[in-house]
Amino acid sequence: MNNAELAEAVAGANGLTKADARKLVDAVFGVIADAAANGDEIALSGFGKFKVKETPEREGRNPSTGETITIKASKKLGFTPAKAVKDRLNG
Repeated sequence: MNNAELAEAVAGANGLTKADARKLVDAVFGVIADAAANGDEIALSGFGKFKVKETPEREGRNPSTGETITIKASKKLGFTPAKAVKDRLNG
């Protein structure tokens, strides 16, 4: 499912126009991205948590040359589903 399909589903479920639903979907994702960029944890009751995880700098190898390289530290956005979501996934 992509953003347009999600917006269409939201519009159908709530009696909104597709354009209004698309604005809402984009706004929600924008707020989540902004909060994550600030390092905040985003907890959506009954759905799950988005949390920023920091990966430290480490050594790796260039697969074509075998040369040792340094992989920079980075941040990743992780998601942990809520129990209700896990239950729906697993029947």
